Amino acid sequence: MILDPILDIFRGKAVTIPPLDGAFRPNTQLDDAPAFAELTEPDNLLAKGDSLLTSSGNGVYAIRAGDAPKVVETFPSPVTALALSPSGELTVGLETGKLLISGKDVALPAGVRCITALAYADDGTLWLANGSAEHAPSQWAADLMKKGASGSLWKRDAAGGAFGKVAGDIAFPYGLHPVGSDVVVSESWRHQLVRFDGTTGRRSTVLTHLPGYPARLSPSGDGGAWLALFAPRNRLIEFVLQETHYRQDMLDQVPPAYWIAPSLASSRSFLEPLQCGAIRTMGIHKPWSPSRSYGLVVKLDPDMQPQFSLHSRANGSRHGICSVAESEGRLFVASRGGDCVLALDIASGGF
Repeated sequence: MILDPILDIFRGKAVTIPPLDGAFRPNTQLDDAPAFAELTEPDNLLAKGDSLLTSSGNGVYAIRAGDAPKVVETFPSPVTALALSPSGELTVGLETGKLLISGKDVALPAGVRCITALAYADDGTLWLANGSAEHAPSQWAADLMKKGASGSLWKRDAAGGAFGKVAGDIAFPYGLHPVGSDVVVSESWRHQLVRFDGTTGRRSTVLTHLPGYPARLSPSGDGGAWLALFAPRNRLIEFVLQETHYRQDMLDQVPPAYWIAPSLASSRSFLEPLQCGAIRTMGIHKPWSPSRSYGLVVKLDPDMQPQFSLHSRANGSRHGICSVAESEGRLFVASRGGDCVLALDIASGGF
């Protein structure tokens, strides 16, 4: 309602989050799936021939069934984004803000130093998501806690040349899915998917009120897409985001690992918030409890609407899903919180 912002001053603002229901109904598909490979915080999955490429720390690894991950290339700083051009050129974004194509530096406009996602359109256009103008990719929690919306969207024509800005004021763009001359962007801090016109930059919301923070998008074989959500929303975090002075004190005085903020993994330290009461009872972690971390992958149809989802619940271990890739009838899922890459058989219709 139009009057809600005014009435909230007097009645208080309700803290609500979308329920996990319908296409988002919880299950244990991710925890039940076999591990395809063990790797520390795997991210940025790409299918290339008969192998799978993934980033982990400063390296890019090739993974094949039955083999240990093998290093393809290493870099001076952590890899934050990967893409393959239509001609097979490996494109890499680094934590330092550098962009490399086939190992060569590519000049970027001033202010582009937080490369969170890269994607090539069918015609060779390269799309780039700049998550924040103030923080590096690894500082995403600080950007959220400061309610950042300084992200931007850029593209470079297939012929090369300079990157041009398509849109700004995006609340941490984290995933890209080219659709013709347009692109669908996952806007993490606003929990939605937004489609941008590649020519005018005009934006239109295609999916909103997501129950978590959306990360990367990847194409599916039926013309739709797969969406990774790297962490869940919960009422305590939503409440903290409304409390300006509390958030500032927390940022100034508490180590980032112990902030009341989303996480790629949780329950690893007794100093973390959200551990007692409704979370654990007699040592048992409730699967339906509010959690700072979760594992969630959503299948989207060609209209970017959810069809079904795959979960690792609060008591699971395959959390922090930032990237997925479909290849040859299988879905590969990178769990940064679980330190593994999963493989699920799409062809069998098991989910």
